[in-house]
Amino acid sequence: MTRRTGTTGTRLAMVLAASVMLTGVADAQLKAIRTQTNITPAERKQGDEAHPQLLAEFGGAYNGPQAAYVNRIGQNIAIQSGLSRSPKDFTVTLLNSPVNNAFAIPGGYVYVTRQLMALMNDEAELAGVLGHEVGHVAAQHSKKRQSAATRNQILGVLGAVLGGAIGDNGGLLGGLGGLLQNNAMKVAQLATLGFSRSQELEADQLGVQYLKKAGYDPLALSTMLASLANQTSLEARLSGGDARSIPEWASTHPDPASRVRNAESLAARVGAGGVRNADAFLASVGGLLYGDDPKQGVIEGRDFLHPDLRLKFTVPNGYGMQNGNDAVSVSGNGGQAQFSTAAYNGDMNAYIASVFKAVGGNANLSPNTIERTTVNGIPAYYAIARANTQSGQVDVTVFAYEFSRSSAFHFVALTKAGGASVFNPMFNSVRRLGASEVAAIRPRRVDVITVARGDTVATLARRMAYSDYQTERFQVLNRLGSSSRLTPGQKVKIVVYASR
Repeated sequence: MTRRTGTTGTRLAMVLAASVMLTGVADAQLKAIRTQTNITPAERKQGDEAHPQLLAEFGGAYNGPQAAYVNRIGQNIAIQSGLSRSPKDFTVTLLNSPVNNAFAIPGGYVYVTRQLMALMNDEAELAGVLGHEVGHVAAQHSKKRQSAATRNQILGVLGAVLGGAIGDNGGLLGGLGGLLQNNAMKVAQLATLGFSRSQELEADQLGVQYLKKAGYDPLALSTMLASLANQTSLEARLSGGDARSIPEWASTHPDPASRVRNAESLAARVGAGGVRNADAFLASVGGLLYGDDPKQGVIEGRDFLHPDLRLKFTVPNGYGMQNGNDAVSVSGNGGQAQFSTAAYNGDMNAYIASVFKAVGGNANLSPNTIERTTVNGIPAYYAIARANTQSGQVDVTVFAYEFSRSSAFHFVALTKAGGASVFNPMFNSVRRLGASEVAAIRPRRVDVITVARGDTVATLARRMAYSDYQTERFQVLNRLGSSSRLTPGQKVKIVVYASR
């Protein structure tokens, strides 16, 4: 979370109307797919308008040397689609985001996160991921699913989360888009993806064909899907502190093994052979930022720590976090919450009122009283407002902290009526970070090393900058099985701490 004084509202719903993610597919059968043959002026305008909003939502463009490499590979695979013969007509962006994600929108804009790039092991896998996303655009899938995406916008976030719309259209219904922006993405995405399995198959088929045309091994898409399946399985085994909400590329498909087999079948049909360019890829990926960017705060287990803002809080057991550009979202079975900031002029009553207004919109959410307390030496204020929905009553809690006369932060929590206390441990965990704690927060980066004689999976895994699941993390990162052995001279990736 970077320090901002605005909210993102529901613009992610607009983004979802243009972006497409992977999901499960049925058995693969090659068929003729009708694809678009050019980028229209209207699509270019749409992409131009959405691009800066996407950058804002996904941590901005990553500025490391890997960005130029991703752009070059992406432009090369994109021209295989026939949308344009000029690579310059495609803008391929490496995003500074710690989630495994990739997508494309009309107008020649293609995106992949640095986290997903770190999971790849060769250039062909990078090309395969980007080719799949370009395939969605070439097959005009976003136009075919526009009505469903528009429906998600109209329903709004709270209606989707709680199973029914709120009577005041445009009030609390729309305002909670700012409260639960990551859950909005999750709900709207899942609702839309439910009908698009055939489109995913088509995008897989096109991605494999693009790989073949560009001279890459068409099996690369299947091996990348296998790595994603293994990563998803690993994250499910973690304690939950590193849980990431959707969007995650391929995280919603019901049968990862079947998805890999389908991609393998597609590759067999177009013919084996082609380059993987592992050495070039590994030479590029070295030094890539991995996991959270300390400038946006870091998630360590159940703790969120922000070195620049010098604050920390802990979520309850069983709750996961996702760190966004504007806020940290918290979700679990008992409710959802978001930690953020807004403009503060020294009047905490006015601050809380402004947060409720931003959340409620025309619904006129207004708490009965605003209570004052102290949390770990920090002046704090909180209030609860109740709202009626078709699924029953809900409580909206605002818990705000005055860090200085010009700086405040707050949680907004959504729970069933009477259930706000589930977040009390989190509300009471907010505290300032000391200088030594700030100094101890370091970024993680990908380091590419050459296996020496005597090195094993076990010995190299111990160098991973994690205290848990070191071996499993190392294996997934390098697409290694439980019985895999390393050979001297082989290049592998590890994740290490770096200086800030």
